[in-house]
Parts: sequence; C-alpha cells; structure tokens
Amino acid sequence: MGKVYLVGAGPGDPELITVKGLKCIQQADVILYDRLINEELLSYANPDAELIFCGKLPGFHAMQQETINHALVRHAKKGKTVVRLKGGDPFVFGRGGEEAEVLAKHGIEFEIVPGITSAIAAAAYAGIPVTHREFSSSVAFVTGHRRNGSCDEIKWESLAKGIDTIAVYMGVHHLPSICGQLMKYGKAPETPAAVIEWGTTTAQRTVTGTLATIAAVAAKENIENPSMIIIGEVVRLRANIQWFERLLASSAAAGATS
Repeated sequence: MGKVYLVGAGPGDPELITVKGLKCIQQADVILYDRLINEELLSYANPDAELIFCGKLPGFHAMQQETINHALVRHAKKGKTVVRLKGGDPFVFGRGGEEAEVLAKHGIEFEIVPGITSAIAAAAYAGIPVTHREFSSSVAFVTGHRRNGSCDEIKWESLAKGIDTIAVYMGVHHLPSICGQLMKYGKAPETPAAVIEWGTTTAQRTVTGTLATIAAVAAKENIENPSMIIIGEVVRLRANIQWFERLLASSAAAGATS
C-alpha cells in the first residue's frame, strides 16, 4: 500500500509553498494537481512522476471529484507515493476534508501538508493585514457560493454584526449580492472593501471601494476570478503599506529603461 499527501501549494507565488510541501512534490510517483497551482512547482517533480491535471473551472470540471477520489485510492493501492497538490490550503475550501475521508474509508495512509491560504496571502500582498490591534480582532473565511451555486444560505447576519474582517473566496460573480446582504443586516455601506485578482502573482491587481461601491468598481475594472474579497476597516491600511504592486511597478519601470 502506498501513501497519499494532501499538499497545499499556496496562493500562487511558487516561493510560498512550504518546505515539506516541496519535498512531497520531489518524492512523488504521482501528482494530481489543480488549476490554480503555479505549474512552476511541477518542475521540481521527479522526471518519471506521472502528472495528472484535475483542475476545475466554473461550470466545467476537467475531472469530477468522485473521479479524483478514485484515482487517489487506485494509485495508492498500487504502492505509489501520491501527492494531491491543491491551491492554497487543502482544508480551506479545497475539498481536502472530503478526500481525506475517502482515504480513511479505504484504509490508506495519508498526511495533510497545510499551505498558505489565499485570504491571508493575497491580502498581505495587497498591503492589507487581516487583523490589527486597532481595527480587527476577528476574521471570517467565507465561500462566495454554496454547492447549489447560490450564496443565499450563508449566515450573513452573523457576519455583518459579529466579524471585523470578512474574507470571501470565489465571490466575484456574486459580489453585488454579497454586499447587499451584509448591508441588509447592518454592515455600514461605507465599510472599506477590496478585491484582489490573481493575488501574489505578477498579474495581481487590487481595486478598492466601500461596501456600497465595490461591486461597481470591480465590474468597471473587469475583475474576474480567481479573486479574494476583503471587507473591513483593515482595508484602509492598504493606502500606506501596499508593497507588492509598488514592487511590480518599480520592476516594470526598471525593465523599460534598461
């Protein structure tokens, strides 16, 4: 019997993977990888390793989850060292828990290798700390849609009244509804908000506004997934401590004059 490693690849910047995660990639016989991982990480794999793409796009799955589960079990039962390489962290909206349940059911040994999740990393690269002694003592990670494609079942009242910083994954297409629900349940319309597209990568873009305006701003700038939405007073800090996009701009300017 082989072994499966459920590995978080981090948020996009390949240097943000953990040392343990990188070692797993190097030692794997089989790697099943998602759409949002940085494929530069696959260059560290053994040349003889089998690489299997199983990414998902909205409305289109290259491989159904049940097929992925079956592949993990099948390869492990052949005695292979298997890596399931997932964007961000495998247990934060990554379905890693479901895959671990399947492996446990079949008696297959596995390990979870956490990764840096996009809410923390994308916000940090945009100059937004998700906690701050003066502005935020609580953070909630929220999915922007549920299994049925809606976001209506999310507990918006609790989020609006009880959480300082709200980080929403996969929510761009539901952004008007998300903002509307939070304002409906008492979140102030002037609450700062940001949307970070392709966070931690050289394609990163960040737009800011308020709960009342951010949906229109994001639509005007053609912001698409993958994006993180950050809502809360901490967004105000970006004006002073944004660093990554300034670094990108400086690098681009230096390249243009060289």
